[in-house]
Amino acid sequence: MRIRRPRGAVMALCLIAGLTLIGVAPAQAAGQPWMGRYSMVTYASQKGGTSAAVRQREADFAAVFTLSTSCGAGACVATADGPPSSNPTVPNPLRYSWDGQQWKTSYEWVWQCSIGGDTSQSQWSPAQSFTFYAPQPDGSLRGIWHTDISTGACRGSVVMPVAAYPA
Repeated sequence: MRIRRPRGAVMALCLIAGLTLIGVAPAQAAGQPWMGRYSMVTYASQKGGTSAAVRQREADFAAVFTLSTSCGAGACVATADGPPSSNPTVPNPLRYSWDGQQWKTSYEWVWQCSIGGDTSQSQWSPAQSFTFYAPQPDGSLRGIWHTDISTGACRGSVVMPVAAYPA
């Protein structure tokens, strides 16, 4: 009597066996662990896009975050624990998923748009952001933070370079 195994199960076993032979654990095949303390920098001084917020001068900002990665079911997620944003609508902690080339996240929040010459006056507008960080040969990660602001005086897009350096 011949025992038949489902083709998908046989292929999965072959993949796991092949990865084990070349020294790669199945979880690592799904993603590159992002672990440890990183200084995460947003280069606000280099922002571009279509929003009026692009013309508002802003300094670069950075903070140190502790990154930890967990993998399961073929997916890896890195959690960035660190200081909360000055904007209370930004999720904390942020979680990034590995897509095979980069760590990425997306979230909805509310952009605080300065209006007029007085920085104490602001308008809050719904926004959607996505960010990606791609690993670099020197151990850093570089990418882009893109935000689409849907209404108000700052309606449009804002794009800023980002980087993460081992701290």
